[in-house]
Amino acid sequence: MHWIDPESLPVVKGAHERFVLNPHGEVDGFVMRAADEDVLVHTPPHMEAELTRHIKPGDVIGVHGVKPRGSALLAAVAVTPANGRRILDHGPDHDREHPKHDHHEIATEGTVRLSLFGPKGELRGALLTDGTVVRIGPKEAADVADLLAPGARLAVRGDGIETRFGRVIHAREAGKGLKSLAPLKHGKPGLKHEHGPKHEHGHKPKPKHKHKHNHA
Repeated sequence: MHWIDPESLPVVKGAHERFVLNPHGEVDGFVMRAADEDVLVHTPPHMEAELTRHIKPGDVIGVHGVKPRGSALLAAVAVTPANGRRILDHGPDHDREHPKHDHHEIATEGTVRLSLFGPKGELRGALLTDGTVVRIGPKEAADVADLLAPGARLAVRGDGIETRFGRVIHAREAGKGLKSLAPLKHGKPGLKHEHGPKHEHGHKPKPKHKHKHNHA
């Protein structure tokens, strides 16, 4: 349960447009249109069932939330759908498991509509204009922040999931085009060059002591 009293926060109202997915294919937020602006709202994945049950595209909803410093994000404390039923964060269900989806490699490119952020304001990917959600770890996202900015051209290849709310790609490679993709390091052994062509980045390791005695 969130420790902040929602009544202590201002409410932002807007028309719900689409849900946003995390790398597991779970809903962890949505985009709404408020005062001619797109507003990215973050919600924890354990709120997915209630949110998707009570919110439909075009519904005018209210969000009590906090804005992390330096990010275009509203982290929801409470969401009030058009039916007036307030949805609160009651804390995670520890027995809850990630949904089962078919995973397959996807490569795509497009224009960034919105940068995506985590609940603390950390850059975590991008929403493309075609609705594709691209997710990247926070350290890797910081290294390619220019590719994740609104209006930027972005191409990615990675682990993809198709759901009834759209598709999400957990990117392993990124670039300005599909012909210029470079690996993103996720800190997981075996993923760096698992798919796609090899890329030469940085310096190859030099053989040890190979020329140690070759000088007169």
